[in-house]
Amino acid sequence: MGEARPDGRVERGNQTRQLVLARAVQVASTQGLDGLSLGRLATELKLSKSGVFALFGSKEELQLATVRTAVAIFVDHVLTPTRAVDPGLGRVWRMCESWLTYSRTRVFRGGCFFYATIAEFDSRKGKVHDALAATQTGWVTFVEETLEEARVRGELAADTDVSQLAFELIAFMELANAESVLHDNAPGYTKATKAILGRLRGVVTDPALLPAAA
Repeated sequence: MGEARPDGRVERGNQTRQLVLARAVQVASTQGLDGLSLGRLATELKLSKSGVFALFGSKEELQLATVRTAVAIFVDHVLTPTRAVDPGLGRVWRMCESWLTYSRTRVFRGGCFFYATIAEFDSRKGKVHDALAATQTGWVTFVEETLEEARVRGELAADTDVSQLAFELIAFMELANAESVLHDNAPGYTKATKAILGRLRGVVTDPALLPAAA
């Protein structure tokens, strides 16, 4: 028997799904997940409305798929570069740099996708809220684990409150994002970099492990 050939319809469906989701994450980052519409996306991309509806079935399924796509993009731009550095303070610094670059370079047109959409769904109930909450929890856990690695290696003071430090670093980064998106400027990223460096200098065991200045 010859090898089974891939079903062309399935392949086309996958390509169409990727095309729709690539547009959806950008729309959601500026207009929110509630701003998504299967019909609108089909029209903008010049696709069959019935075909797009068949791929997702409902607005909620489109929203959930959009969140998953945004997570994958975030992993590529922030987590993967961070993990490429050995555990320790170098990895902590790469994590912060990668996040600020991800926001500053507008990987998503509206800045951080999750900053925007979590604010939209934080007081709601349902699957989309739960997906965003799980994503936020995963990010906070990643930051805490990255800091804990540095503490265990002796590069952060033994009594460092890792949970509090993670909270503060995330706050610095998110405020830079918010200020930049609101005012369409970049000074907030320099302020955040200085704030992060200042906070880390207060807990590092060897200041030489950090950049000299922002």
